[in-house]
Amino acid sequence: MTKSLNVVFFGTPDFAKASLEAIFKSHHKVVGVVTAADKASGRGMKLTPSPVKVFAEKNGLHLFQPEKLRNPEFLEAIQNLNADVFVVVAFRMMPQVLFSIPRLGTFNLHASLLPDYRGAAPINYAVINGETKTGVTTFFINEKIDEGSILLQAETEVLPEDNAGTLHDKLMNIGSELIIKTLDGLADNSIEETPQPDKENPKTAYKIFKENLKIDWNQSVETIHNFVRGMSPYPTAFTILKVGDEEKSLKIFKGKFEVESHSREAGDFDISKTEFKFYTKDGIYYPEDVQIQGKKRLPVKDFLNGIQNFEDYKK
Repeated sequence: MTKSLNVVFFGTPDFAKASLEAIFKSHHKVVGVVTAADKASGRGMKLTPSPVKVFAEKNGLHLFQPEKLRNPEFLEAIQNLNADVFVVVAFRMMPQVLFSIPRLGTFNLHASLLPDYRGAAPINYAVINGETKTGVTTFFINEKIDEGSILLQAETEVLPEDNAGTLHDKLMNIGSELIIKTLDGLADNSIEETPQPDKENPKTAYKIFKENLKIDWNQSVETIHNFVRGMSPYPTAFTILKVGDEEKSLKIFKGKFEVESHSREAGDFDISKTEFKFYTKDGIYYPEDVQIQGKKRLPVKDFLNGIQNFEDYKK
């Protein structure tokens, strides 16, 4: 049997929790868990623990929630755990004084096939760019973001029906498996780290801001379709409609499209009890799952049934 390693785990969201759970269930030992501070959320702004914290507390793991990763007391406490390796999944940038502590180093799980899609939103951009293949990478952390030597990679298909949410879950699952393979390989010294390929123009995955979410109807209809998929279910692509005298955002979670020539202006739309469609520069996009500002998310049929006066809706 492969030697057991002592692991300190760093992570926060569900994507990270799956990897922590996999390590916890393996023959490796979780000697500490580091996660973000509880966040205020919801209407009452109640402090909510991260999924990683919930799992750690439920299973009696040694938990840390430092405000600053350079805090001397925190660093000393982590040092005293005598971990063989640190594992990082969906956490913040780590200082060298921290990631250089364990004897085998610190490795990260990234949701792309590096060097492509370095950055904060690799899953979204893989779908937005119409990729048919993506994957996960484990790599040693260094001072640069997502640029350390590669340990292992695993691939998966991006299916036409995938969106950012379904792809997230796929990568979360194969990522947790790759974490264990990486730990096993480090334990028996069977992994040969390799520098990331020197690619001239690697695809990027910059952080997504609210101003990046608006649909540009002047683009091709397939580009728009992939953009909606890549932003669904979160942070969600939207367009602006005039409803009476008000401007309202319409979030679109899902749709279908046809490449078709027409004489309408890009951004025009038709709306009635039986149909809802937008015109793009080279086709027609049909929303199937929407949420108008101030209302619930609905299948488009229910959304249309709830409209009393279609004349109120304008470009």
